[in-house]
Amino acid sequence: MPQGVPGEGGRCSAARSAPPRPAPPAPAAQPWAMAAERLMVLYGDDSVEVHYADGARLLLSPCGSEYLYEEALPAAAHPLQPAESTRQRVPFVLSAYREQILRALDFRNTFSSRPYLPSRIISPERKRIIFSDIVEVRWPDPVSADLTRCIKNGSVKISSVDGYAHLYLSELQQEFTVEFLCKVSQPFAKSANQPSHFSPKNSNYETEDQYGKSSKNSVPEMSSKQVRIDNKNNEDGHAEGKYREATKPNNQRDRGGVPLFYTNCTSEYTWVTQRWSVSSCPEEWKYPLSLALMCHSLHTAKNVLKTCEENDRTSIGADVSTDPKTYEAVSRLPAALPVSCRAPHLHRWSFCDFFLQRNEDSEQYSYPQLIQIVWCEGVFYRFIHGRRNITEIYPGDESLLKSEGDFLGNYFVHYAIQKGIKKREEKMYSVNSLPPDVPGSQYSVSSIITAATKMLQYCYKTKLSLIHNYHLCCWKMVPETDGREMLPVLLYEKVIHGTGRLLVYSDHKVHAAFWDGISLNMVWDFSSCYKKIQVNEDVGWCKLTTPDGVQQLIQIRHPGIYESLIMGIIRT
Repeated sequence: MPQGVPGEGGRCSAARSAPPRPAPPAPAAQPWAMAAERLMVLYGDDSVEVHYADGARLLLSPCGSEYLYEEALPAAAHPLQPAESTRQRVPFVLSAYREQILRALDFRNTFSSRPYLPSRIISPERKRIIFSDIVEVRWPDPVSADLTRCIKNGSVKISSVDGYAHLYLSELQQEFTVEFLCKVSQPFAKSANQPSHFSPKNSNYETEDQYGKSSKNSVPEMSSKQVRIDNKNNEDGHAEGKYREATKPNNQRDRGGVPLFYTNCTSEYTWVTQRWSVSSCPEEWKYPLSLALMCHSLHTAKNVLKTCEENDRTSIGADVSTDPKTYEAVSRLPAALPVSCRAPHLHRWSFCDFFLQRNEDSEQYSYPQLIQIVWCEGVFYRFIHGRRNITEIYPGDESLLKSEGDFLGNYFVHYAIQKGIKKREEKMYSVNSLPPDVPGSQYSVSSIITAATKMLQYCYKTKLSLIHNYHLCCWKMVPETDGREMLPVLLYEKVIHGTGRLLVYSDHKVHAAFWDGISLNMVWDFSSCYKKIQVNEDVGWCKLTTPDGVQQLIQIRHPGIYESLIMGIIRT
């Protein structure tokens, strides 16, 4: 089996480098990238699957509130012996699995739009006590701010005015990292009603220290006699606090020595780090990202060694404009999900065996689910699904391989910055003609592209299947409908005499069964013009199944001998 291809044991051996930096230019590694993990996957519903070096596996629910840990089977175990498993709520995780759960949560929170932050298992040194609700932040005005001071070694850092949020744009301008303060997860009723932070419910909160022992009213990074009175920004833009002695008399302190007024009007916060592609930027980060892109453009214009400014600006494929005036200067920060899930019946507890397939030609998988992020021994794979489909590979050397548009799955562009001269270079690789491995290289370009192509084809097959359950996500469900609003409905059914049967669903999935035994699944928006074959912005492929069960993916732009079948469906 080629290196880097998902296969036996879930092992990808394309590279063994450290994961990319969580917040450029900081060199620290991600907290969840430990030696124990061999493979980490974030699926389209925000669920997480982790494979460990000893054979154990972990499933984390989409909301992050529940987990299933499956122990590794002993070497002498009978083939039919089931593995021992433990299923429990994350806030009450067993001490034996505590570190694994924390690293899996960090991985989920890094790439998910809504973090899950249970206070019970977050270490005190990672929490902050703040006197007000931090709901939104204001970013600096590009007119008054000196953006040229925000760039260092090619990377750009934009900090909010209050220092509660920071955005880091990598030198390649293809990925950015955000750090922001987020209130820890609250009980569902409290999260839904959003009561004031002066609620008396805050007066008796409990946390656990790093050994798992309960510590009532513990105040991390702040003495029980200290109260924050003002903030200022240091040269890096982080908030710096000054403290003074509390003036409350002793009879107004609780048994832990913490002033009662302090516990009644404070909230616990923690720093959250998220990584996003510039090609798919969430709305709340578009303004600071546009500032970062503007800053990089100003720096490029002043650097005489950079002679291709316009080419660089047009090739990054940013999802935002470089003009900050297009967006609001105030960003509403992502809120943490509630401590408990309101739809636990939607949690799935079956492992996806795509990464365990011993037979590379196997077409059947236990649980079809779109893949968003894969980390495998130092290499990141990101798959962006929607109206714009993109595949990105981060090998770990600060370079990037990217495939999108008409080239998706067929060609990859390798972006890198030459050391020393800081010159940007691009190379294009064809999937059908990959370069040989270079002795001594940190990773194999052929292996990681082959692995990404296999995962992309798996996503195609999932989109083109008639299994619609990958649309379900517990924390996105509307309570009144019990998730039914996420399931597509049959819009159109037609039996064509002498040809076959056609079914059209509300999620644009089309299933055609022909009398000769051939079936065809595709995704198509019939509101568009059908007079000519257009590239489907959602998938761009269709899946054809022959009477003997053989499946193959066909590009809609180049259908070949199946053009009459595809055009017949579109015209119908």
